[in-house]
Amino acid sequence: MQMLSFSSTLVWVILYLAIVILAAEIIHRREGKDTEAPRKIVHIGVGNVILIAWWLKIPLSIILQASIASCLVCLISYFIPIIYSLSGVGRKSLGSFFYSLSIGVLSWIFWRDYPYFAVLGVLIMTWGDGLAAIIGKRFGKHKFKALGMNKSLEGSLTMLLVSFGMTLLILTVVFGSSWQIWLISLVVGVFSSILELVSRVGIDNLLVPLGSAYLAYFLCTNFI
Repeated sequence: MQMLSFSSTLVWVILYLAIVILAAEIIHRREGKDTEAPRKIVHIGVGNVILIAWWLKIPLSIILQASIASCLVCLISYFIPIIYSLSGVGRKSLGSFFYSLSIGVLSWIFWRDYPYFAVLGVLIMTWGDGLAAIIGKRFGKHKFKALGMNKSLEGSLTMLLVSFGMTLLILTVVFGSSWQIWLISLVVGVFSSILELVSRVGIDNLLVPLGSAYLAYFLCTNFI
């Protein structure tokens, strides 16, 4: 079967992203401005594009251009909140900007030789941080303070488990299954959850993916 042309691939990616943002905006209008759901739909939905880019071997230059464009849109939305799902939930936050920036930085560092580490970092941010926020807000009953920020045990455990599982999945696909992969995944999962725990609102979208990807790269290149 003939692979889609590069231009066709871009069209489908853009259409997918437009659907994700549109769905988030519709939910926002139906559920009200205080719900976390619209932002997390975008948070999780957009991050999954990195898998498409990895699978189709999209060139680094295109990823960087998309990251720059996304950063500009997020900055505009920060000052002029025309897209609610990018502008925050009852607070001013540059989280969406750092999200877009982290994808560009990770790709610039790893995409040519080790694209799977960029994918790993993005997916930990996408699913780990995204689900941790949802679980913590909806089911978090055991609250505690971390550097003055309100956290929940349920949310933090979700971050740890999802980060561990995502790291294990990616590294197993690339390197195969071994006890070293399981141990590395556990270390990365714990480290990612600590970064998310101590990061101020928004900056976790930069520190978590960069920190987890770098740690996974260091451990894999030295112990596998």
